[in-house]
Amino acid sequence: MSTLSTAQSLRTTPEGILWEPSDRWVRGRKGAVTVVDSHRPVLVWEPGAAVPLYAFPREEVREDLLRPARNPPAGTHTGSLVFYDLAVDGELLENAAWTFPAEDLAGHIAFEWSGRTGTGLDHWYEEEEEIFVHPRDPHKRVDALVSSRHVQVEIDGTVVADTHRPVLVFETGLPVRYYIPREDVRLDLFSPTEHSTGCPYKGTAAYWSWNGEAGIPPNVLWSYPDPLPAVAAVKNLLAFYNEAVDITVDGEPQERPETVFNATLRPGTGR
Repeated sequence: MSTLSTAQSLRTTPEGILWEPSDRWVRGRKGAVTVVDSHRPVLVWEPGAAVPLYAFPREEVREDLLRPARNPPAGTHTGSLVFYDLAVDGELLENAAWTFPAEDLAGHIAFEWSGRTGTGLDHWYEEEEEIFVHPRDPHKRVDALVSSRHVQVEIDGTVVADTHRPVLVFETGLPVRYYIPREDVRLDLFSPTEHSTGCPYKGTAAYWSWNGEAGIPPNVLWSYPDPLPAVAAVKNLLAFYNEAVDITVDGEPQERPETVFNATLRPGTGR
């Protein structure tokens, strides 16, 4: 029996890589060219990585588009043995693909996602649904729940939001995010920015920055104008980074959490 059975269970390689087979049909494209078309993808978590990536059997990859890397990077990805450049429509993408040394993953190739690293394949699909930034983690939940809690948000002593009808988003590994109707937010105190981010669980977010001078980082407020169906309840609602503002819930001040976003949520930095 192949070591890559379709049973859903996490395995660990001697290099510390976690992996498990997936039953999803996954395709990856560069522009209009399909580079990967796989019914047997493998989800891979590298040591210290917060999100997974996919690796694919070689026979489900357009290897004719791969070239041995001209300038393979050092120290990226866990013990990578071989890097490849990707040649598509006259464009050469350096180090867009690689292999892992783990015996369990022999015969598999992984790819960069342009939505996450700025290079690699730019369109990914699970079944017929396009996904963004990185694969969805099957061990992670994202729940958007309508609530009647009293949520207040303050910046430098100014109440910028006050609602009894928030939607609370519970996402594994992150603090609760409080999504607030626009009518309950002092949006006149903020200015829209050109910043946007993509999330495989929620969609594409638009951002606003604080107009005041309280040392608040830019893009502290965001909204999903067209969220994915699983979190449709947050459509056009507004949320603040708990890490950068003061939030009170049912009269109880909330501690500012320490998360992966703290390093970038500093005045003068962008997200």
